[in-house]
Amino acid sequence: MRNKLDKFLEISLSLLLGLMVLNVLWQVASRYLLNDPSAFTDELSRYLLIWVGLLGAAYASGKGMHVAIELLERKLTTQQKHIQQLTIRILISAFSIVALIVGGTRLVIISFQLGQTSSAMHLSLGYVYLALPLSGLLICFYALSDFFTQLKDNHGAS
Repeated sequence: MRNKLDKFLEISLSLLLGLMVLNVLWQVASRYLLNDPSAFTDELSRYLLIWVGLLGAAYASGKGMHVAIELLERKLTTQQKHIQQLTIRILISAFSIVALIVGGTRLVIISFQLGQTSSAMHLSLGYVYLALPLSGLLICFYALSDFFTQLKDNHGAS
């Protein structure tokens, strides 16, 4: 399942990034070649950047490419490193649940209830903010998956 999710995210991120590049190219072309700047392209590029950034963070988290400070890790024993990694995965999951899933879901619900829409595209901002709980679910999935894999591997090695 994890490999399929990785592949889905890779394709989705590639498509979103490609769409963002085409959108920005159209923005530049309409502004400088046609002297008639497109009204929606600036807004669309911002929203695409939000989705690419948040889904990209989830993908990077799943691949273990997130930022890490390894100063403390160099001084730890193997057992201490194991405990540190498990603790980090629990903290990442807790943050994902509280800030991204719960907080993001509240933001999405409030945006839909208030009927907030973007100025140029008239798109409900709830769809834009939906990237928060979705990325939170993905980050939490990856962190918990790594947590249980590490527990299983460490238990099997004992």
